[in-house]
Amino acid sequence: MTVTIVVAAVALLLGIIAHHFLRRRDTDADDAGLSVKDLMSPVQTLTVLILAFVLATAATSFHKAQDAVQNEANAVDHLVEMAGFVPDDAQRRRVEADAACYARAVRHFEWPTMSHGKGSAVPSIWTADLRQTFHDIGPDQSSFGMLVSADEARSKARQARLAESTAAIPTAIYWFMLVLLSLTVISLALCIPRRRNRPQLVTLTMATALLTATLLLVHDAERPFGGVISVSSTAIADVEHQAARDFHADAPGTHLPCDDRGDRRKA
Repeated sequence: MTVTIVVAAVALLLGIIAHHFLRRRDTDADDAGLSVKDLMSPVQTLTVLILAFVLATAATSFHKAQDAVQNEANAVDHLVEMAGFVPDDAQRRRVEADAACYARAVRHFEWPTMSHGKGSAVPSIWTADLRQTFHDIGPDQSSFGMLVSADEARSKARQARLAESTAAIPTAIYWFMLVLLSLTVISLALCIPRRRNRPQLVTLTMATALLTATLLLVHDAERPFGGVISVSSTAIADVEHQAARDFHADAPGTHLPCDDRGDRRKA
C-alpha cells in the first residue's frame, strides 16, 4: 500500500514539474490546455468499470446465498428421509423432531440475525441433540452412516449460508465507490453549458439517479438476508413442515419438543 501511494504521489509531482518546465515557452494558443471533461474522463471510466465489477461481485454473493439455503434445505430433507430407515421408533421420531425444530429455529431465530451478519445459538441446540441421537443409534445400525452423511451436508450448507450473510464488499471499497460517484457527477455538471442547458440537466439528473440506484442495488445485494432484495426462507419452511408431518404421522397426538418458533419447550 505504501509503495502504491508513494509511486502515485511521485508521478503527480513529476507531471507537475514537467508541465511547468516544458510548457512555459508555449504560445498563448496553448493556454487552454485540456478541458475539465478531458481530465475527468478517466475518472468517469474508472467509476463505471469499478461499479460494474462491484455489482457482479454482489450478484455472485446473492446467488451463493440462495444456493446455500437450498442446499441446507435439501440436506435437512434428506436427513428426515434417512430417519425412515431407523428401526427404533423412538429414535426415528427423535431425528424427525430434531430436524423440524432445527428448521424452525433457523427460520425464526437465525434468519433475523443474519441481516447483521450473525448467527444464532438456538439451532445448535437441535444439532447437538441430533448428535446425541446418532450416538444412541450407534454405528452398528445400517442407517448410521447415511444419517451422519446427511447431517454433515447440512452443517456445511449452514456454514456457507452464514458466511454469505456478511457483506461481500468491504466498507472501504463501498465508500471509495461513493467518492468516485460524487466526482463523476460533479465533473459532468461542470461540463454543462451555462445557457440552454435544460436537456443536459435532465440527462445529468437521470444519470445521477441511475448511478445512485446501481450503488444502492450493490449495497442491498451484498447483504442477501437483510435488504429489500433478500433470500427467502421458503425452502427451509417447506422442509420444516415436511419433517413435522412425518413426526406427527409416526406419533399421532404427540407434540414436538419445540414451540412454533423452534425454541425448546419448558417442562
